[in-house]
Amino acid sequence: MASKVRPERVGQEIQAAVADMLIRGELHDPRIGFITITGVKVSPDLRVARVYYSMIGTDEEKARTQQGLDAAKGYVRREVTSRVQLRVSPEVFFTFDGSLEEGDKIERLIKEVKAKEGW
Repeated sequence: MASKVRPERVGQEIQAAVADMLIRGELHDPRIGFITITGVKVSPDLRVARVYYSMIGTDEEKARTQQGLDAAKGYVRREVTSRVQLRVSPEVFFTFDGSLEEGDKIERLIKEVKAKEGW
């Protein structure tokens, strides 16, 4: 039976590695905007890593950033494999995480209701 803790631990290491690459400016694609890595989900067999990111911007900027990240997948995969020292090189997928925008929207709606009700 596969351990549930190992994929989580590997995901945290992959998140740190990708965030470090972004901080150091190793992804030179100008399409990639200012993003934050919000999490990484790794499959139980450690062959697939889904990297979740968030950013503020227009839909066009988000689409360009997604294109830039998709173009950098091979480089990110190589770097992650060497930095995290995995036997299997996980396939990397970048996915936009809209939960921060949704949270902001909910908070704004609550403030509107409080203002109308006089709380």
